[in-house]
Amino acid sequence: MTQIDPNTVTAQEHGLIRVYSLDVPSTDIEIFTVDGRIGADDPWPLLDALGATHLDGDHIEAFDIADLAGIGLAEYLSTGHGVSEADLAPYLELLGAVSGPVVLVFSRAFGGIAQTLTPERPLGNVATFRQDNAPVTFEPLPDESARGPVDDTPPKKQPSDAAMGGRVATIALLVMAALVWVMIKIAG
Repeated sequence: MTQIDPNTVTAQEHGLIRVYSLDVPSTDIEIFTVDGRIGADDPWPLLDALGATHLDGDHIEAFDIADLAGIGLAEYLSTGHGVSEADLAPYLELLGAVSGPVVLVFSRAFGGIAQTLTPERPLGNVATFRQDNAPVTFEPLPDESARGPVDDTPPKKQPSDAAMGGRVATIALLVMAALVWVMIKIAG
């Protein structure tokens, strides 16, 4: 795993998860992390504590470690968010020692805006991880009907005699209406 600077967000960043401990009572997690701003100048404790210039609350998770019901933070990151076990291995002891509220900030939370984070209490930087992307593979299609060229489509069905008769009658009525209009204009 390459070293990731947890405080530098680039405009092209994607697939990173920043893990922070949160030193607030469990009952105050939502107050701290949910964007309740009405105006642009209203405070948002998480935004202020991160020192971020832009943050989208839809790409943030905050919870108490006790809510993970015995699977632990490392397993949650691996199973729930696709962080490889190889990336987690050097941090297993650290992640196992984290207790209480945590905040996971995903790259998408920064909205593609480059910025430098300056986290301060009650946030504590735990680690930053990269999500593994599944390799893209192109497998042959399983059903024989899904293979082959699309050229073998059936020919387009010819319009029925009734449809053609309706079209001819519509054109004839339009021509007669135009002739009546011209005659009225000339007479008038």
